[in-house]
Amino acid sequence: MANTTDQPWATNYQPGVPAEIQLPTESLVDMLDRAVAEAGSAPALEFFGRRTSYTELGDQIDRAAEGLRHLGVRAGDRVALILPNCPQHVVAFYAILRLGAVVVEHNPLYTAPELRHQFEDHQARVVITWDKVAATVRDFPADIEIDHVVAVNLLTEFPTVKRLALSLPVKSLRASRAALTAKAPGTIAWKDLLGHGHLDPEHPRPGVHDLAAIQYTSGTTGRAKGAMLTHFNLYSNALQGEAWMHGAEYRKEIFYAILPMFHAFGLTLYLTYGIRKQALLVLFPKFEPNMVLDAMKKSPATVYCAVPPIYERTARAAQERGISLRSCKYCISGAMNLPDHVVELWESVSGGLLVEGYGMTESSPVALGNPFHATRRPGTIGVPFPSTLMKVVDLHDPSIEVAPGEPGELLLKGPQVFQGYWNNPEETAAALLPGGWLRTGDVVTVDPDGFTTIVDRAKELVITGGFNVSPSEVETVLRLHPSVVDAAVFGKPLERGGEMVVAAVELEPRATLDQEALREHCREHLAAYKIPRRIVQIENTPRSLLGKILRKQVREQVLPTL
Repeated sequence: MANTTDQPWATNYQPGVPAEIQLPTESLVDMLDRAVAEAGSAPALEFFGRRTSYTELGDQIDRAAEGLRHLGVRAGDRVALILPNCPQHVVAFYAILRLGAVVVEHNPLYTAPELRHQFEDHQARVVITWDKVAATVRDFPADIEIDHVVAVNLLTEFPTVKRLALSLPVKSLRASRAALTAKAPGTIAWKDLLGHGHLDPEHPRPGVHDLAAIQYTSGTTGRAKGAMLTHFNLYSNALQGEAWMHGAEYRKEIFYAILPMFHAFGLTLYLTYGIRKQALLVLFPKFEPNMVLDAMKKSPATVYCAVPPIYERTARAAQERGISLRSCKYCISGAMNLPDHVVELWESVSGGLLVEGYGMTESSPVALGNPFHATRRPGTIGVPFPSTLMKVVDLHDPSIEVAPGEPGELLLKGPQVFQGYWNNPEETAAALLPGGWLRTGDVVTVDPDGFTTIVDRAKELVITGGFNVSPSEVETVLRLHPSVVDAAVFGKPLERGGEMVVAAVELEPRATLDQEALREHCREHLAAYKIPRRIVQIENTPRSLLGKILRKQVREQVLPTL
């Protein structure tokens, strides 16, 4: 099944990029141990100016693993992480893996109902969380059994943040304190977790095909599904990324960890590939242009991967402040379409190439990319990564391949393709076809030389700020409001890339549209990025013979009026 030089797209690879990778034979824990042994005193992490060496990182991981063992974590157990980008996130991720347990990543901005569904599914009994979220976990109903909550207070653990904050304006200082501190009664402090000494070196280690992570992703039903990713899947994608960024050097690259590590793109880019390269990871709990540019003065980024709005804001801020971005050699945009004007702006400021890639949680996540070479083709998502195959099939019958150049559903096959959805054999069977082919749900066309263009999304997910929003999930919440009969949610493309979440609602007789009241209702159930920015009223709602609202027709009806 491996990719070979016979594939037409391989001729467009950057010189030196292999058509196939050497598949991993060891776990991510073994990869981490090698990085610690070889990099030693070299910096691994930087957080608000404070650096952690690879030796120190390995020591903290060892201690955290022993602390988790004391809490009863065993091989195969799920352990939930609810953290922004911070050193503790890196430590916790590898400490869980060291025990042979399974990492379950969560967005710390999720509401209680969103988190509850995922906890009901994976049933993790131990949670490592930002202390601001600890109360939400502690307040889960009794039917969700949580044995231990480990709380991370970023400001307390890293006093350099406090010193940095003193130089900020009062308004920024208050915002920083509000964002980085919270009380967490009834929890275990992170520093206490690390107080049990070191894990026995003879403690059993995970194997390459063991389950490493469960990453939740939205589906067409609106219910998040847990994609099961093994050490083999994640390690393979790290090796594919390493091959793609040909020329990146061990212990010399500086990765700016701006994308959240609880997101599949950030997880692979920083937690696996970055560690594989024994690079310095500069961690940002959230994106703020001036914070990024300040860090550039001390530790100029060489790997700067993000979504289009971040590239645009960074470039404009750099122009205003006169700060160079010329160090940024490897820049990949993902998660949403990359507008031409963003490419032109970034490349004029940085002097390097900004290329677009494609992936999904189920492919660990990267599967296609534009080469870092003159062969790159703006407007496309590039060609398959090394050791990755693709084909385009009929939208109604995936056993039939469409003619070259015709639109169809993109199927993928490779070592990074996931093992299925946790506790969901029906959805697994729908996503994974015989022979290991993954249905992406994306409609594409492919040029004769393999460059691929997305023309539609069969799944109808809305992509905003790099995150997937399930229309069905938002519609379900809107229907809970007493004034709403039905709703259709869709995305409105924005000029600068990505989409805006739009809701069209059918109201009860004599009810009047109150956008802010509906948004406030949504805030009780949904993360901020899922809340519709525009809400419009519709009448004579188009419906199927079964009475289901026809979202596509509503979108076609409403979009011209926005």
